[in-house]
Amino acid sequence: MHETIDHGALSFALAMAIGMLCQGIARHLALPGIVLLLAAGVLLGPDVANIIQPHALGPALPTIVGFSVSIILFEGGLNLKLKVLRAQAGPIRRLVLWGALITAAGGALAAHLLMGWDWEMSLLFGTLVIVTGPTVITPLLRRIRVSEDISTILEAEGIFIDAIGATIAIVTLEVVIAQFSGAALGGGLISIGVRIGLGLLVGGVGGLMLALLLRWRRVVPEGLENVLALSFVVALFAMSNALVPESGITAAIVAGMVVGNARSHALADLVHFKEQLTVLLIATLFVLLAADVRVADVVALGVPGLLTVAVLVLVVRPIGVAFCTWGSGLDVRKKAFLSWLAPRGIVAAAVASLFASALESSGIEGGTELQALVFLVIATTVTVQGLTGGLVARLLDVRRTGRSGFLILGANPIALLLGRALRTCDMRVTVADTNAEDCRHAEEAGLEVFHGNGLQEEPLERLAASNREACIALTPNESVNFLFAQKILQRFAGPSVHVALQASDSGVTAEMVAQSHAQILFGGERDLYWWTGVVRREQYTVVRCHYVDVPRPLSAIDARTNMMFLPLLGVHEGTPFPLASLEQLEPGDRALFAVHSDKLPAVRTWLQEAGFADFESLAGFPGADAMAAFQEIGEVSDGGRPPVGGRAGTGGRPPTGADS
Repeated sequence: MHETIDHGALSFALAMAIGMLCQGIARHLALPGIVLLLAAGVLLGPDVANIIQPHALGPALPTIVGFSVSIILFEGGLNLKLKVLRAQAGPIRRLVLWGALITAAGGALAAHLLMGWDWEMSLLFGTLVIVTGPTVITPLLRRIRVSEDISTILEAEGIFIDAIGATIAIVTLEVVIAQFSGAALGGGLISIGVRIGLGLLVGGVGGLMLALLLRWRRVVPEGLENVLALSFVVALFAMSNALVPESGITAAIVAGMVVGNARSHALADLVHFKEQLTVLLIATLFVLLAADVRVADVVALGVPGLLTVAVLVLVVRPIGVAFCTWGSGLDVRKKAFLSWLAPRGIVAAAVASLFASALESSGIEGGTELQALVFLVIATTVTVQGLTGGLVARLLDVRRTGRSGFLILGANPIALLLGRALRTCDMRVTVADTNAEDCRHAEEAGLEVFHGNGLQEEPLERLAASNREACIALTPNESVNFLFAQKILQRFAGPSVHVALQASDSGVTAEMVAQSHAQILFGGERDLYWWTGVVRREQYTVVRCHYVDVPRPLSAIDARTNMMFLPLLGVHEGTPFPLASLEQLEPGDRALFAVHSDKLPAVRTWLQEAGFADFESLAGFPGADAMAAFQEIGEVSDGGRPPVGGRAGTGGRPPTGADS
């Protein structure tokens, strides 16, 4: 017989530590972390090792779960960007509203017919399995990397449906316990509206207040922003629940959306802090709630229980997705993947635990079986869909294929210049920076923006770094640039990596960059601070020209050209690439240079001798009038150009035979 450890504080501490160990192991094994968390909870719970005993926490457990869920959902709201949501607003709205009703009805019918439960208990089960949950969906999507439209729909559905589903479930519980008549059902529907409405109000007002506090640097002392936000979220959750029970979930999500879509210097650190805290809370809660379910109760469900889960996954979900995505423009493959991936998460487990306690205290039988069936749904969907999600995505061909777009670390003027140049080639460009003002300028320039720490692994996964054509480190700090390059090369296989080096800085050498298999941006060290000022003052113009073979060696981009121009891009058959050396270019390729306004004559001569012709200024950039100096250059006829060769951009092509 196992020795009993009946101490709430110890059980909570062990759940936290063991949960994080499981998260670490899962990360190394590339497995869904929740699979290991559920297994750890069962193995260490009262049924097996008897080490973790959630009941020892007593009435503190629901409070811990509630506060933790509020923080988790607030973090989910932080990551919901309105601009992205608008693109898939139709399917998201229908999945959250009509999809919730279809799931509730289908789940209730399956439980009634297969489990033999009465309609009241069946309806409780149907409302409990409405929620899919971002705690499971988001980590899976980061690992699988499906197309952006599918990812947006699943993440948004998981976050919004938590609020809708939990509210509907709580009201249904109240109706069942009170044994309302048909007239009282109308009161229950009104109660749903009141809960959601109050949550929207409290979350909106509270989120706006928090966003304003975080925006005013002098109000909140530096270093206190994250803990202030944490305390604010918990207070909003508790306050909303105190006014109307179970309205706090909606308040937490709405507050997160308001803060996440507001511009604040503290937002990047806040997002990173909340991400780490969410990982800890998810790990702790899943271990505790898994330990709170008796294995014997789950086994007692037998074949009817498994059939109920199968109907929910293979029949109810596909019907809901087909109805809610009708006319959305999504093809059959994407709809099939949406139908397959709908794992239940921490909110379903938490509310099921609450239901079991409430039904037991009201003298209503069936609470234990209800909690066990919900746990079976969670365990089955998380394990099966988590382990097969990548395979199904490959079979349906909905993964992000090929490489598209560029990721730039930095939103400073030089980074925006390069990003805008890439946009002229119809390339997708995302810049990442922690500076709110620089991010605002990037948005105004029409670039995609990630306001956060681009050196962290989770943001890089969210930005799909491994699926980019190139990742470019372009901050004034060359040490940060090199660190970013190392992170990409070590953790994300595939994209080419380019590093900007600061002239007259001995911190990072060209040899270090070469040994790391990255490339030096702009062909060598550049005075990044000086060029930042030049670009900010608009003392430059962007020149586009063609490269042609000439009977002389290629000119080198070296220190002599530092104050003359920045080689931005080469373009081979319509595909741009960061220009690190003229040897990357082949006859017929185009090149883009940012030229200092005072150096146009010298640059004209240099480029002509290096084999360039057909000069023109790029629309939308300053200095177009200064291009008159380039019109004196003799044009090289198109008929004299050799045919374009193979793929450019590898940086390794030696000089051609025209070097004699």
